[in-house]
Amino acid sequence: MDLVEGVGESSSPPRCSLFSEIVNDVFNRLLETNNHEALTTPDDLRHQLEAHFSRLPSSYAVDINLDRAEEVLLHQNLLALAKDPENRPVFHVRLLENFWARADADEDQQEFTVGPTVSDSSDRNREMGFEPCSKLEDLNLEVKRNSLDKDKEDLDGDTFTRKDDSHVPIHEVIFSAVDKPKLLSQLSALLSDIGLNIREAHVFSTTDGYSLDVFVVDGWPLQESQALQAAMERAIARSEGSWSGSSRSKSGIERALAAPPNIVDTEIDIRLLKVGEKVASGSCGDLHRGVYLGQDVAVKILRSETLNEALEDEFRHEVAILREVQHKNVVRFIGACTKQPYMCIVTEYMPGGSLYEYLHKNHHTLTIPQLVQFAIDVCRGMEYLHKSNIIHRDLKTANLLMDSDNVVKVADFGVARFLNQEGVMTAETGTYRWMAPEIINHQPYDQKADVFSFAIVLWELVTAKIPYDNMTPLQAALGVRQGRRPDLPTNTNPKLLELMQRCWETDPGKRPSFSEIKVELVRLLQEIQGTEETPNGS
Repeated sequence: MDLVEGVGESSSPPRCSLFSEIVNDVFNRLLETNNHEALTTPDDLRHQLEAHFSRLPSSYAVDINLDRAEEVLLHQNLLALAKDPENRPVFHVRLLENFWARADADEDQQEFTVGPTVSDSSDRNREMGFEPCSKLEDLNLEVKRNSLDKDKEDLDGDTFTRKDDSHVPIHEVIFSAVDKPKLLSQLSALLSDIGLNIREAHVFSTTDGYSLDVFVVDGWPLQESQALQAAMERAIARSEGSWSGSSRSKSGIERALAAPPNIVDTEIDIRLLKVGEKVASGSCGDLHRGVYLGQDVAVKILRSETLNEALEDEFRHEVAILREVQHKNVVRFIGACTKQPYMCIVTEYMPGGSLYEYLHKNHHTLTIPQLVQFAIDVCRGMEYLHKSNIIHRDLKTANLLMDSDNVVKVADFGVARFLNQEGVMTAETGTYRWMAPEIINHQPYDQKADVFSFAIVLWELVTAKIPYDNMTPLQAALGVRQGRRPDLPTNTNPKLLELMQRCWETDPGKRPSFSEIKVELVRLLQEIQGTEETPNGS
């Protein structure tokens, strides 16, 4: 079969009725996995999914793996980002943990079936009137290691044999750019330039002139994807000006800063950092507002006169954790200077300040929907941290920051730690008014200590008061050891009160996880909003 680049499936939009089933399946799967958009704005998300599928060819719908329905949202986001010429080409890199769908071993070799796994794909194909696709949109390439045969691509099957590579890291690289002739060759050459072999490619053209290209590759020796993303950025920079007429002239560092934060190198160029006014001060350092490569940032600077081995160790822990986290409800890490005398951590600037200031200094009164939404934001960030095996250990309103849209993000990982192998920790750390009793008592503790602290945060959101405000911090800690908790507020939602009490149970085993708390709060917010939108309470 001859390959004609730049020619995809028919550009005429598929009929909506053909895609209603896959849209429903994807939407229902997102609901099952507690996707935020599916739970909070279901109608908007459904319309977005319908529009997304309608602009792509039929083979795209057939390829969707319902067990990874969230990938549809990733594809949708990449296509949206590609509309800005400054972004092109948009790309996303990840390690494929479970690439092999089938492995039939014999003594000398393994045969692997490759290609996206589609739940009930044969039935879906027949019902929707689709035939298995072997054209450009479902292209299976077999190439020699570290080389690309540009004269002929193999389109003949879904299986191939390769010896002795069961431990070779496999990555997925997704591109989105303006569709044009020879784009496939350009992308293939880009991958080849950095030593990648294309095992599989799926290339889709949208009805409005964009391309969504998914490559499965090997040839990168490391499992982690951070270095590969940086190599991709450098390769794109070398071919500057060849992507849909883009006239970008930004440096590689600037483009890395604009890209997802996990590709940003830890060490920043201190010469490019402009430090401005001091906005807060602590015992060991100061927090400044600053500018880095044209972006407003927050700069946490350690004072040289306070530096010692313990403080430097804490600093290294914080940088190590910030490097590993990337979530919309966790403050974004930009970089750090880890060498004396200018030791600092640079993160995104949060113009809304902390929840502590919002409640206790600015004296904002929260409505029930507002405080529940704030609590959901905190839960999402903490759920992500716990799933990443991280304990925050100092969760309090002063460490919860707000962006310009009042989205709350978890911040300050100065005392956060990766959970140790035994799953428990013993060091006393945190702030007494928010500290769990097992930490105060110097007992072993785990991630449920953060859940206790969240209960105090939730109490603060409901009451707009400082916990134990008639006590000193030490008195508050002694009271918590003896079973004391803040006085339960009156005239608030009983479900919030019940959740609060479960979260500050003395026995950590009786406290819910953040995943469970999030589900309850999302359900409560939907109930509240539904009640408010119903006229006359009917």
